[in-house]
Formats: sequence, C-alpha cells, structure tokens
Amino acid sequence: MTNAETTNALSKLLETRDWLLADGATGTNLFNMGLESGEPPEFWNIDKPENIRQLYKGAVDAGSDIFLTNTFGGNASRLKLHKAQARVHDLNRIGAEIARDVADAAGRPVVVAGSVGPTGDIFVPMGTLTHALAVEMFHEQAEGLKAGGVDVLWVETISAPEEYKAAAEAARLAGMPWCGTMSFDTAGRTMMGVTSAAMVDMVEKLSNPPLAFGANCGVGASDLMRTVLGFAAQGSERPLIAKGNAGIPKYHDGHIHYDGTPDLMAEYAVLARDAGVRIIGGCCGTMPVHLTAMRKALEERPKGPRPTLEQISAALGGFSSASDGTGDDANAPKRERRGRR
Repeated sequence: MTNAETTNALSKLLETRDWLLADGATGTNLFNMGLESGEPPEFWNIDKPENIRQLYKGAVDAGSDIFLTNTFGGNASRLKLHKAQARVHDLNRIGAEIARDVADAAGRPVVVAGSVGPTGDIFVPMGTLTHALAVEMFHEQAEGLKAGGVDVLWVETISAPEEYKAAAEAARLAGMPWCGTMSFDTAGRTMMGVTSAAMVDMVEKLSNPPLAFGANCGVGASDLMRTVLGFAAQGSERPLIAKGNAGIPKYHDGHIHYDGTPDLMAEYAVLARDAGVRIIGGCCGTMPVHLTAMRKALEERPKGPRPTLEQISAALGGFSSASDGTGDDANAPKRERRGRR
C-alpha cells in the first residue's frame, strides 16, 4: 500500500468505522429540481451551482459519509454529444470545488468522491474505443476532479472490463486513490458479460487496484445484494461497495418513479452491512429521505449474520432471474414465472 493510499481521507475513515454511508441518486434529485431530459447535468455545475450545492448538502444532511460529484458524464466522449468536449476540465473542477465547500462545512469528516462514469463508447474490435483513448479521456477528467479537490476518484456503472482497467490506469497517472463499481443487470452479469466472481479476479490482478470495489445501479436492491454475496464468496480482503437502486422503476404520470420506500432501503442497508459491505449507499431513485432511514437503521440495528438469498428475497423482493450469472445458482430461490413458458 502506497503512502497516498494510507493517508487519503477515505482510508482514514474506513480505519475508524465498520461501515460508511454513501449518497443516493444524482439524476433523480436533479430531475426533481427541473433538469430536462437530455440536458447534461454537468452543465449545472456552472449554470446552476446553487442547485448542485443543494444536491450535495441533501446527502450530507441525511448522514452520508461520502458523496459523489455531479460529474458522471463529464468525459470528452459524453460531452462531445453536446459540443462541450473542450469543457471537460472546467466542468469537473467546478463540480468538485462546490463539493469540497460542502464537505468542509459539514463539521465532521465527509469524503468527496469524484464521479467518473463510462465513456459510452464500445471497445475495439466491435467499436472504436482503444485502451489508450479511454485512458486519455479518464485521465483528463481525473485531473479536473483532482484540481477541484476531490479526496478519491469514484468510477461507477462500468460494464466492460477494458474500461475498468483503463480507469485504473488513469487514476495512477493522476496520482489519485480510486474506487470502482460495475453495474450488474438481469441474470447477474454486466452488459458485457462480467460476473461477480470475474470482477473480483480482475480487481485483484490490477497493478493499481481500487481502495474499494463493488456494484451500483443494475436492477433492484435484491439483485444487487445477490451480486454482493458473489463478491464476498471470493474472499477478497478489499472493502466492498453496494449502491443499489431504490426499488424498481415504474412509469407514472409521464415520469419514471422508483417504488423503493425508505423502509425498504433501510432493510437493504442493514442486509448489505451484515453481508460484509463497508460502503453502503443508493443509486437511482434514492433520495435524502431514504438515506436518513438507512443511516438510522445502520446505527440502531445490531449486526447480524451474513444473510442468505432467501432472507434477501423475503426482505427486498424476488430476484429478476433464477441465476446469479456465475453458473452456481443451486441455492437461488426460483422466481415465479409469468406468461409464456
């Protein structure tokens, strides 16, 4: 472990606490403030900084120990869609500076994590993205976040192993500690076919491994928990991250609504902690009201044994598929099948 790893704010906090509460959704909260569909949220770092301050403060006031910057799509490839690829450094730096102000005013240690999402491009030979190009894009974004004062880079919602490896290389070039999560969809694999076991294997072989790794987004909290148990089964000593969606998205009155209640997310948070997860947060649909309930449950409910798949599905709802994607689904509760067989 390098000196940078032992002295960074996240490692210090992990040394003193059994679990840390991360934040919730960025998009959901910003849409509620009036962000239009198709509008890059990162533009608000400059155009509506008070809204971004409110987003960050909402997480901190609800008890988050870590929150992510509003920079998920802040890479050149994503910003090029809005002719803003020349603004990468500024949009990331300013998003981070607002976050730094909020964290420093919290009156307790709060970690600012610089959100780095996927490029949106496909790797060669199927697409045009090369390792060198991906590293360059992630490095440019990382330097903007570093200049703005983030404590750690937070790579999230990745589905391709090549992209995860490129982000690891970019973090090394920027001289920044990093964390990295992948998004696992139906049947327990990422869109590019990575299983929970394969992710652990990849993480442990990296020359610049993340401080913590895990899963975010995906289907619902129960599926994410099944993936987390898959990580835990591999025996890695590295801290695990879980950022599950607040239930399942439902289309209602012209907008997407997530059906997960604060009580459901509190159950999920406790199950994640009992499964050995060290950093617990929410993804899509997770609001400050959910985070408050999660913090309260984590503080008040005693630690229990590692939950079984049956306990997870009973508490959080059934899984979206019978298999967890690893081929070892003998213990998976069968989900009721509807319609055509």
